[in-house]
Amino acid sequence: MEEKYFRNKVIWFTFLYSILVIWVHSYNAVLFLGKTGMAYRVDMLERFWGDTVAQIAVPGFFLISSYLFFRGFTMEKLWVKWNSRIRSILVPYIMWNLLYYLGYVIGSRIPFLSRVIGKGRIPFNFQEAAQAVLHYSYNYVFWYLNQLILLVLLAPVIYMAVRKKGIGRLLLVGILAAIYMGGALPFLNLDALLYYSFGAYAAIHGKDITEKSFSRKQIAAGAVLFLAACLAKNIDIPGNVKGEIAASTVCFRFLMPVSLWLMVPGRYLKEANDWMKQNFFLYATHFSVVRLINKTGALLLPPIPAVTIGLYIIMPVFCILVSCTTSFFLRKFLPPVWCLFNGGR
Repeated sequence: MEEKYFRNKVIWFTFLYSILVIWVHSYNAVLFLGKTGMAYRVDMLERFWGDTVAQIAVPGFFLISSYLFFRGFTMEKLWVKWNSRIRSILVPYIMWNLLYYLGYVIGSRIPFLSRVIGKGRIPFNFQEAAQAVLHYSYNYVFWYLNQLILLVLLAPVIYMAVRKKGIGRLLLVGILAAIYMGGALPFLNLDALLYYSFGAYAAIHGKDITEKSFSRKQIAAGAVLFLAACLAKNIDIPGNVKGEIAASTVCFRFLMPVSLWLMVPGRYLKEANDWMKQNFFLYATHFSVVRLINKTGALLLPPIPAVTIGLYIIMPVFCILVSCTTSFFLRKFLPPVWCLFNGGR
């Protein structure tokens, strides 16, 4: 696959995952309908889509991030890669967490917004600001960036483990086995480590497959993995192992984005529009938009299922409109601010 087709395919997939992430955070049934039977039924529909289908976005992001990091990687390039990620991940992580914290501080002191936020009067001091940055306490969707930062720091260890095929495969199987047995690591999620390690393995040993232009065998392999993912989600392994459900869920979420990547030929994708390329900014802004629209809508709109479901479905449209409008303004009038918050993308 030519470089331009590969890059375009990455944009399309990250845009798709960004849309799915918005749905993951857009649940609104109980907020609109209260604790009723109808709310329960609507919530089941939303959570089937958000908790089952849309959750494939998380491993999808980890896989792409890892693949791009380890694509053409050598230990000599480590400092270059780390310096790049400081600008594109660490700095935006700090800036956005501080911005969300300040937004909540200000909003909690404005009567109507305070009611929408529902957190009372938020203290404004250094300790609370540090908590906001270190523990993403006012922007919990940034748990992903938090994990990604840790994984980038572990990149040399992961590289040393996966650069040899045999050891790399043992590592992947070992992580999955640890998940199945209910294991855990301090600070780092095992499933995130699995996705990131596989992305590294694919970048080092599977570039010919990952970046192949078009192949019927590849599409067939993707279809097989798609079916395997569906089976993994519903498999019931005999016995009572602590991490059985977690392992089957991880397998489903892992196999789905891999299968989709194999089945979609990048050469035939239309060139992505400019507004589809602002995926990091969309990811960073969507949570505040979702909460503001849902909480304001619950106060002002009629509590009927059609409104609830309709708002859930079109929530990505609102988020994209806000993201595109804001990004256009920043790029035109405040380029340094745009560069800082968007990580130089």
